[in-house]
Amino acid sequence: MTSTYHSYAAPFVNDAARDIADSLVVAVNSTFTVAVRVYDAIPGSRWFAKYVQISYQNDPYRTLLEIGLVIFMIWYFGGKKHKPGSHEVKLTEQEIQELIDEWEPEPLVPELTRTQRLELEKLPLINGPAGPKLKLADGKERLNLASFNFLGAMNDEVTKEKAIKALRKYGVGSCGPCGFYGTIDVHMELENEVAKFLGTEAAIVYSQGFSTIASVIPAFAKRGDIVVADAGVSLAVQKGLHVSRSIVKYFKHNDMEDLERVLDQINKEQIKKKKPLTRRFIVVEGIYANHGDICPLPQLVELKERHKYRLIVEESFSFGTVGDRGAGVCNHFDVDPKRVDIIAATFSNAIASAGGFCAGTKEIVEHQRLGGLSYVFSASLPAMLAVAAIEGVKYIESHGDALKKLWENISTMRNALRKTVQQISLEGDDKSPIAHLRLKSSFANRDEEEYALQEIVDECARNGVLVTRAKYVLDQEMSVPTPSIRLAISAAHTRKEVEKAASVIASAVKKILSTARK
Repeated sequence: MTSTYHSYAAPFVNDAARDIADSLVVAVNSTFTVAVRVYDAIPGSRWFAKYVQISYQNDPYRTLLEIGLVIFMIWYFGGKKHKPGSHEVKLTEQEIQELIDEWEPEPLVPELTRTQRLELEKLPLINGPAGPKLKLADGKERLNLASFNFLGAMNDEVTKEKAIKALRKYGVGSCGPCGFYGTIDVHMELENEVAKFLGTEAAIVYSQGFSTIASVIPAFAKRGDIVVADAGVSLAVQKGLHVSRSIVKYFKHNDMEDLERVLDQINKEQIKKKKPLTRRFIVVEGIYANHGDICPLPQLVELKERHKYRLIVEESFSFGTVGDRGAGVCNHFDVDPKRVDIIAATFSNAIASAGGFCAGTKEIVEHQRLGGLSYVFSASLPAMLAVAAIEGVKYIESHGDALKKLWENISTMRNALRKTVQQISLEGDDKSPIAHLRLKSSFANRDEEEYALQEIVDECARNGVLVTRAKYVLDQEMSVPTPSIRLAISAAHTRKEVEKAASVIASAVKKILSTARK
């Protein structure tokens, strides 16, 4: 074979070239042989070669991709790295000083609007205990339609005496979360009282009202779960939805047809995209803080059972105010509380204490003792306030007349305002202690409307009635409600006082709006 090769190459190369070529061929062959032997000596080399061969035969594109990734890694890790400061522009001292002089930091807080400045300048200062009437710093008394003292339990003497005894026995605070020596016997008593009053298996007590529902929702709804919520829920509920990191769908406020549409749409997407099953929740409020209307609980229960959802009802404004026993919307609509999965509310409204609770099955409650962030990481409710809440629940049970008086005052206020004031729309259910007055007139912008409402609030205060604008954290709200004046109607007022308050509000609306037109 060698002679044949030499005879074929003879016409083109001389003997020296042939010797060099032969040497190269021998060298390559020797190198390749040594490389093969070295490769074979590496543990797992045969397996790797077989893997490359099989992967190439079955999927050549995969092999190309892997080769490309290897080349990229060699380039990335072997290439030159950028070093901070290596290309810095050298500035003179004068140029540095000029940049410093020109720099203006962004403000930590936004500039106050005209309405906010007006409100801060005229902020009422209370001089004395809170109640159905308040004494301000000027020494004059005003009717209080701003506090959520719905049943008049704020000034109950029995509650005061029991709270003072608890203060002397237990001290001011626990200085520790419930799971770390913060649970006191009165906390357990309060949980039992709430569960018994609502008709649920169990209840758990939180130390802060706002964080109750904001902690309850993420204790159960997690990333990937589906939550369908009313578009009119309050900020506390919105925060709970945000923290849960769930997939949140909103339906039009109190619109059951739109809720059913959303539920059907979710089911269709589930079938079409073959998504895995996840936990699903419907979240509503018993009485909506931002609107004053009551949720249609029977329809909600029917929809949640048909579509296999869990229902969470936030009852801060319905607990103690609706139903013949004051036991919330389940009592109001005669719905078995066991058909509602989770009930949450604050103690700071109808029963004039602080903190909040969540009620449901024993499993629901016990899970929160380890999974409710506000329960686990917050200092427990002071014993004094727990005792006040216990007495508040007993107050509701023993003062059925207060509920009837509340409903009478609600009816008196609503009827009087509807008859005397045409420039406002009165929102809220006829059984709701919360009413929102919204102006029918059109304004150039929200600040102008807020300014007009604040003028009405100030005019009412000058004439002996304290009311307030509904306040919102504008950059935190998902959908900021229309500006309004919020009325909190109380059973502690007489019929004459309610009529007087309605007359003062009507006169203030007419006066301020007539001045604004000019």
